[in-house]
Amino acid sequence: MAINNSQNAEMADELSILVLTGAYDLIGTVNFNPVLIIFDNQGTVAVEVSNNGTSTWKTFPAGEALVLDLRDKAHLASNYTFRKGMPLYAKGAAGACDFKISYIYAREY
Repeated sequence: MAINNSQNAEMADELSILVLTGAYDLIGTVNFNPVLIIFDNQGTVAVEVSNNGTSTWKTFPAGEALVLDLRDKAHLASNYTFRKGMPLYAKGAAGACDFKISYIYAREY
């Protein structure tokens, strides 16, 4: 069986937010199609995450992390991934927080 070396993992810049206003605040924008993505609430307050800034996808209690593996059984995410340019927002009690999003993507060479 041949090994497909046409795609290699790359690490995208971490997205993070350290202060919340009580409204939806932009964490950052997904610049590549993630293969694996980690949502990590390293703070002490609950954080709601949204991709449209108007409704909550998931609420992360303090200290909770979630890893999403978007690969299929062949370890490719060619048609099942977050879209490039998708904004991600956080909402929670106004004040300090520590929420991070890290992801890797398949880079074609």
